[in-house]
Formats: sequence, structure tokens, C-alpha cells
Amino acid sequence: MNIIYYIDLLGTMVFAISGAMAANRSGIDIFGATFTGFVTAIGGGSLRDVFLNLRPIWVGDSNYLVAILIGVIISVVANKQLYRLARTLTFFDALGIGFFCVVGVQKSLTYESSQTAAVILGVFSAVMGGVIRDTLMNETPLIFRKEIYATACLSGAIMYVVLGTWGVDTATNAFISTLTVSAIRLVAVKYELSLPGIGG
Repeated sequence: MNIIYYIDLLGTMVFAISGAMAANRSGIDIFGATFTGFVTAIGGGSLRDVFLNLRPIWVGDSNYLVAILIGVIISVVANKQLYRLARTLTFFDALGIGFFCVVGVQKSLTYESSQTAAVILGVFSAVMGGVIRDTLMNETPLIFRKEIYATACLSGAIMYVVLGTWGVDTATNAFISTLTVSAIRLVAVKYELSLPGIGG
């Protein structure tokens, strides 16, 4: 099993934490939190796999379901501690989009997508879990707000492709590109950076 597989599992767990935390914050019961964590964790990756004409990987690999369950349990058992670590969902969301962006790009390249398509699918798989989570919570998805969100994923996806072209090994490339996405997102939130709207 390669590094991308473990990154995908870790991203799945982190996004499950993010989804379940969002549900906990809204006062939803444990079943609702589990469901929200599940769809947040598998949403982007499943849609990416559909575009690649593949069966979503979690359907045939129970490790993904275990990762989701662990994420939900962590969010429920350590809810207060998690909020002290990251007062909002931002920390876990930033980690999740970083992991999923890299996995999306690499998997797309593995199945012979063009580099441009791989970048797009990397961004897509990174942001769609959050879109589903926010929609379920009746909130405007982050991607539709004036925040640096998808742009962070785009930067990391392009970096992954470029470093791969330069011959950087997969593990190092994945680490650097994931860190790039997460760091851009966290810095943008901390300093309230955003892209200009249409018309300025």
C-alpha cells in the first residue's frame, strides 16, 4: 500500500471529524452527526471516482468505513478538546482539503487523466465534501463565499503536478503539496484574506 492510500484514509478520517463537529455544533443527535461525518468524508472522493468511471473506493474497502467511524467517535468523545484545539472547523477542514486535493490529483493521473483534468479533479474532490457538509447544515458552502478556499486547493494541485514533473518522489511531493493547501487556507482565515468579488 502506498503513501497516497494512507493519506486518503487520513483525509477521510479528518473530514469525518469535520462533518461530525459541524453536526455537534448545530445540536444534532449522534445519528445525525454520524451521517454528516460519513457524507462529508466520502462525498468529494465518490464524485471524483464517478467522473473517472470507477466504483467509489469505500464500497470495496472497509478501511474507509473504519476511518469514518474513528473520526466520528473522536469528534463525539473529544468534542470540547477539539474545539479548544481549533475553535472552528477550520483546522480540520484545512487538513481535509489538503489531503483530498493531493489524493484526487494522484488518482486522476494514475487513471491517465491529463494534467489539467487531474488538477480540476483534485480541487473537486477536495471541496465537495465541505460543500455537502455545509449544505446539510443549511449554511452557504465556503466555496461560494469570498474566501480563499478552492484557490488554496488549486495552488496545491498545480504544485503536485509540477513537482511530479520535476521527479520529486511521491511521499515528499504529497507532504509539500498537502502542507501548501492547508497553510494557504489557514493563513487566509487568520488574516481574513479573500479574493475580490466580481466588479471589485
